[in-house]
Order: sequence, then C-alpha cells, then structure tokens
Amino acid sequence: MGKRKPIGQLLVDRGLVKQEHVERALEYQQKSGEDLRLGEILVKFEFVTEEDVLECVAEQFDVPVVDLDEVQPDPEALESVPRNTAKMHNILPLEKQGNSLTVAINDLDLCTIDNLRFILDADIKCALAPAEEIEHGIERFYGREESTVDNMLREFTEEEMTEEDEEDQEEEGRVGQAKAEDAPVIRLVTLIITDAVRARASDIHVEPLNNRVRVRYRIDGVCQEMESPPKRLQGPVLARLKLMADMDLAEKRRPQDGRIAMNVDGRDVDLRVSSVPVTDGESIVMRILEKESVRVSLTELGFHEDDLDQFRRIISRPNGIFLVTGPTGSGKTTTLYCALNELNRPDTKIITAEDPVEYNFTGINQCQVQADIGRTFPVILRSMLRQAPEIILVGEMRDEETAEIAMRAALTGHLVFSTLHTNDAASAIPRLIDMGVKPFLVASCVQAAMAQRLVRRICPKCKKPVEYSEQMLNAVGLSPEDLEGITLYRGEGCYRCNNTGYRGRMGIFEMLEMNTELREMTFRKAATTEIRNEARELGMLTLLEDGLRKVMEGKTSLDEVIRVAGTTEDLI
Repeated sequence: MGKRKPIGQLLVDRGLVKQEHVERALEYQQKSGEDLRLGEILVKFEFVTEEDVLECVAEQFDVPVVDLDEVQPDPEALESVPRNTAKMHNILPLEKQGNSLTVAINDLDLCTIDNLRFILDADIKCALAPAEEIEHGIERFYGREESTVDNMLREFTEEEMTEEDEEDQEEEGRVGQAKAEDAPVIRLVTLIITDAVRARASDIHVEPLNNRVRVRYRIDGVCQEMESPPKRLQGPVLARLKLMADMDLAEKRRPQDGRIAMNVDGRDVDLRVSSVPVTDGESIVMRILEKESVRVSLTELGFHEDDLDQFRRIISRPNGIFLVTGPTGSGKTTTLYCALNELNRPDTKIITAEDPVEYNFTGINQCQVQADIGRTFPVILRSMLRQAPEIILVGEMRDEETAEIAMRAALTGHLVFSTLHTNDAASAIPRLIDMGVKPFLVASCVQAAMAQRLVRRICPKCKKPVEYSEQMLNAVGLSPEDLEGITLYRGEGCYRCNNTGYRGRMGIFEMLEMNTELREMTFRKAATTEIRNEARELGMLTLLEDGLRKVMEGKTSLDEVIRVAGTTEDLI
C-alpha cells in the first residue's frame, strides 16, 4: 500500500484550502501548545468545514462518511453498547453482524478503537461522522439522560415550601455543603449552570416574576427562555446562588456582587454574579467567563484578511493609543485580550488596569480597580508608568483624568489599548475631546479607532440558499444586479443550533486609521460627520459594509446584519 497523503495536502489538492492556510495552521499547532490536529485547527480558523475534513480523512483511511440524520441504527447494535460507553468514547453503534460491530466515530484514534475492541469484545468497523451529530444521535437513540433541568424540576412535588423551610435551607448553607450535597435545590442550581455552559451561554438570568421564576440563557447574544422553576422554589434557589457567590444571604435590599468558580466537563468556569432587588424579589445575573473563550487567535474573531493585516500592523507600533468602541457585549474586551495575547512575549512588559479583571493571563500584570480604597483608574495608571511597561491596557476611558494620563503615556513611548462607548469609530475622536482632553493630545496620540459588533454565524448544518426581496436589498444599498453570481444564505433551524438557524458569533468591524488629514481635522475639532466622510474616502468600510461583505461570503445572514448594524439610512 502506498504512503498516505497528509490531510493538509488532500485538502489543498481538492481546492478546499490554500497552501498558506495549511502553513498558518501548522505554525499555530507548533506554537499554541494545544493538543489539536491539523484538521481541527483549519476548522477552528474557518478555512474549511468539518465535513470537508471528514471527507479527506475518509479518503485517507478508506472508510465511509455517514449522515446520521439519514440512518436508523440497528437495535441489536444499540443493545450491545452501553450508553455510558457510547458517551465516554463518543460513538454511535450502527450495525451488528455476528462479531462485527460498525460504529460512527469522529476520530480514528487507534487507542480508542483498540479499547473498544477490548471492552465490547467485537471486531470494530468505523464510519466517520461529525462529533456533534454523534452526541445528538446518542441522545436521540438512547434517550436523554435523567440528569437534566427539565427532569429535575419534575422531582419537586406541588407541596408549598414554608418560610421556615427556606430559613432551614439558608442555615444549612451557612453551616456548609457537606450535609446538603444531595439536596434537590442544590442539584437543580448546579444543573442550571452546567446546562448553560454546555449550551454555550454567555449569561444566565434568574428573574423572579409574579407567579414564577424565569430562567433565561443568553446564547449568541440573544436571550432564550428555559424551563422555569415554580414560584415556591424562588427563595431556596436565590439563597443557594448567593451562598455559592459568597454574598450576604440576609441582605435583600441592596445590590451585591460575587463570583462562583466551577468545573464543568473538565473546563474551569468563572461566573461573575450580580444581584439587584426588584419588585418580586432579587434578580440575579451570572456572566459566564471561560478562560478558553479569550485564548483564541485574531483569525477567529472574524476579521477579513485585509482588516487583519491592518489590525496587526497597528498593534505592532511602538507607541500611541488604539481604541476599540462599541456598546456593552460587543466583544471589545475579547478583541483587546486577543491583541495582548499576540503581543505577550518574554521581552515585553504588559500591565493592565481593569474593572473587574475578568480573565487571568500568564505573563501579564493585571491590576484590579477598587474605588472604595482609592485604587482608581488614574491612580493605577500613574503607578503603571513607574513600572516601565511597553504596553498598557486601560479597561475603559471613563473620564477626563484617565484619558489624559493615557494620552501622556502614549506620548512618552508606550502603546496604550483602551475601550470607549461610542456607536462608531469616527465618534471616538469627538468623544475624547468632549471628555475634556486637549485636541492636540488626541491628534498626536490616537493611532486608530475601531468600532465593532457581534453578528451570529449561520449554522452550517441547516444552511440553505435564500432570496431576499428587492425592498430589503435596497434598505442596505444593494440591488439584484450587485448579487449576480452570489448566493445568500439563511439557517432553517436544526437540533445543532436549537432551531435558531445560527451557531456561534463573529465580529464586524469599522477601522478608522489616523493620517495627516484626520489629525488636522481632529486638531480643529471637526464634527463626527466630517471625520467619517474623510475616513470613508480613505477606504474605511462601515460596520454595515463589512457585515454585507460577510453576508456575501455566506458567513451570516442579511437579517442578522440589519438587526445589528442597521440600514443605509442609519449612516446618514
């Protein structure tokens, strides 16, 4: 048998990726320290789909690829493999003939296959399928596990819980968890958090209403309501969450903040917890912070290749200020963390001032703002400059003093990153001047301002071509002639995306890079409209235009870009 071609070469031969993409993925594989195969990295960077990689692996090892939506596993095969074995190895039994068992598997790992042969005492034949399809197949054909939030809620009887019961629950929590580990409410709260992490939620909202407790997960930026606990469980559920977050259980009249650290499926997860008194009790919101979510490369953020080159060039400068603007939840912090990750080297000193410090990074000095003891942004910034850093991150420019110190740091040879709350990139310049910063400082120090938003990606599983009305195209400045030879897509909704048609998010960006003309306009306090028009003449794409570029590339839908970035009327 001839020597097998490497997976990268097979993908290049099929025209699915470019050689430079394979080289970039190999470089990432060597430097990242992550245990990822080349195909997984190419999928992670969106150079190729998982299905394309599976097709090439199938050719490489001469095994079939199976569509689990189109097959019905043999009952005898399902009976021969216990559910926990299928779950542990992420396999789905398909067919059993004598001592031969065919299974759907995602990874042709010889150790796993040998292990299965030993455990099941059978000759294992493999068919390839995407990992998530196998997971869904296990749930579909074996039945859902009993340890779900829905099933947990069914365990509670309709008996009313008295105030005395609630006090006992709180007292039990104060004493410790050992005695109450098996308590249904504790298991319910743990399941809610675990379920949210598995569903890729960024926030969990627990909101007391008049007759029930509403639980919502924010997935891909949109709130989705889940099965809600009955009103009688409000006290115990809120008490348990406050106990886990190390909050004062007796204080119900004032807002409180706390943190919860958990391990979910082998991943370390931090939850930033906020409680606010509302009409029917206390509303609790938990922001889910996963360390891996910010350990992504700049390529994964959604930059177009031209924008990525420009972004890398700007953050490689020795001094100046780089601003990222946008509303809360638009991914500003993640973008700046990715930039710091890229610049984090042994010969570079990086210090950050954050409120709060959301993620901890090795090799970066991170300072937590604590206004109650006088440790404010300006105080930390002044101290930073005596630490001789090359790069400084200021979590947010909130006032004139912070902004002016940051400007002077940039003037004295530091590269400064920060965020600002403005709607677009051009507004960042007048906003700094409105805060009280001298125009000559803004003109001298700011290297670039980048606005960003997050749009949902179309689910690759249920992605279908779609035709939009001429009226909708006109709203974003397109005509049917502009789309000749281009196919637009929308997700129909499937199990993988929870019937939303979207899975995951990516950024759309608006990069304003300063030049002589823009610095002159800044110095004479030009209006936002003038600055925007000049930047557009110099080649800046607006958020809407970058979004439309990604619509035409089939990465997101027109509806989603309009929802996030508006229409052409919003640019006037």
